[in-house]
Amino acid sequence: MNKLTQYSLLGLVLLALFYGISTMRGMQAQLNTVESAWAQVENQLQRRIDLIPNLVETVKGYAAHEKELFMGVAEARAAAGQMRIDIANATPEQMAAFTKMQGQLSSALARLLAVRESYPDLKANESFLKLQDELAGTENRLAVERKRFNDEVRIMNNKVTIFPSSIVASLLGYGKMGYFEVEEAAKALPKVSF
Repeated sequence: MNKLTQYSLLGLVLLALFYGISTMRGMQAQLNTVESAWAQVENQLQRRIDLIPNLVETVKGYAAHEKELFMGVAEARAAAGQMRIDIANATPEQMAAFTKMQGQLSSALARLLAVRESYPDLKANESFLKLQDELAGTENRLAVERKRFNDEVRIMNNKVTIFPSSIVASLLGYGKMGYFEVEEAAKALPKVSF
C-alpha cells in the first residue's frame, strides 16, 4: 500500500470514529432532553393530583349524595399517582398504559366538574371557582409539557430510525421511544346523570 492509500484509509477511519462519537453524544444529549421534558410532564401531573382533594372536598359540601363519583375520582387519582415510568427505558406499550391511566383520571375530573351544573350555589362558590381555575391552568400546562415531551421524543426517534445515525443507535442499544398521547376515551365528553 502506498502512503496516499494509507492516509486515505486512516482519514476514513478517523472520520467514521468522529461521526460515531458525535452521534453518540448527540443521542445522549437528546435522551437527557427527553428526560427533562418528561420531568416537566410529571411535575404538572403531580400538581393536578395535588389539586384534586381540595376540589373534591369543595364539591362534596354541595353534593353529599355523589359518593360514587367521589370514589371514582379518588381511585383514579390514587392509581395515577402511583404509576411511574423510567422514561429512558420506556416502551411504547408502557407509555400507552400510562396514557390510559391519565385518561381515566381526566375523565373522572371532567365528571366531577360537570357536577357543578346540578348545583347552582356551587357555581358561585369562590373556593370552587378558584380550584376550577387552578385545575384548568394545570391542564393547559400539562398539554404544553406533553407537546414538548412528544416533540423531543420525535427528535430522538428520528435519530434512532434514520440512517446513518440509526446504525450508531442500534450499536449502542437505543430504541424507539413512546409518545405520551391522549387516550380516545379522554376526548369524549363526560356523561353525568342524576
